Amino acid sequence: MSGRRIGAFLVFASVLFSGGAGDAAAPSQAAAAKAPRVVVSIQPLHSLVSAVMAGVGDPYLLLRGASTPHDYGLTPADARALSRAELVVWVGAALETALAKPLASLADKAEVLEASGASGVMLLKGPAGEHDDGHIWLDPRNARAVARSAALALARIDPANAARYAANAAALDGRLRDLEAEVTAMLAPVRAAPYVVFHDAYRYFERRFAMNQVGTIAISPGRAPGARRIVEIRARLRETGAACVFREPQFEPAQARNAVEGSEAQIAVLDPLGADIAPGPTAYFTLLRSMARSLRACLAAGS
Repeated sequence: MSGRRIGAFLVFASVLFSGGAGDAAAPSQAAAAKAPRVVVSIQPLHSLVSAVMAGVGDPYLLLRGASTPHDYGLTPADARALSRAELVVWVGAALETALAKPLASLADKAEVLEASGASGVMLLKGPAGEHDDGHIWLDPRNARAVARSAALALARIDPANAARYAANAAALDGRLRDLEAEVTAMLAPVRAAPYVVFHDAYRYFERRFAMNQVGTIAISPGRAPGARRIVEIRARLRETGAACVFREPQFEPAQARNAVEGSEAQIAVLDPLGADIAPGPTAYFTLLRSMARSLRACLAAGS
């Protein structure tokens, strides 16, 4: 490693682990001249990377609006962004199956940060021992780990701004700690209330905040529930007394309406991706607060 890179990483480490920004937060001349080309797959990760890159540049977001990461297709602009990228941040093939081949063919020269494999990220296992579908960002402690890894990756490709990334990551870590405490307090009154979700996308959120999800409408997000599954969910609603069924904006609302037919359960919305949230460094915070408010409002009304 060159002397310039060693010096940059020493500054990075001292700022990141001290937790203070100080003079390191001032924009550098290198930042003004040329920001690194960074591509991020989904909105929540994009928000974290945007916060780490604040004052240097803006990452490119692939998945926008109400698209789903399970089967989205790249646009020509997306392909160009990947082909020019110096760093790509994605969750991993378990969630973004359709992105695996484009990454290998278009971004073969870029550094790739797989968030699900980032140092410090806690992975949950499914019923059969396999990893679940990858919504790791819904645990703010995982978000903190991803942000730290993103800062290190950015420092490797852009050592001139290493101190800036370290300062931003340290500040973000503190805000994410506060967010966890805020959401914990918000959900405390409804923690025991049972509810049903569209698909099993919330296990990281539910484990961190000790929520009581008792069923899912769809076994797989890419496959509509059949008549038998709807009958099973209706029975589950009766057995548990679940007051709420949460649908997602990325999927057909009629499926949730079918599930609650004949019950007193109400339909509300949970969006693990933030389809209606403007991209940027605060989007992650808006996302988790929005989810917490939706859960609390529906579950409190049904108790």
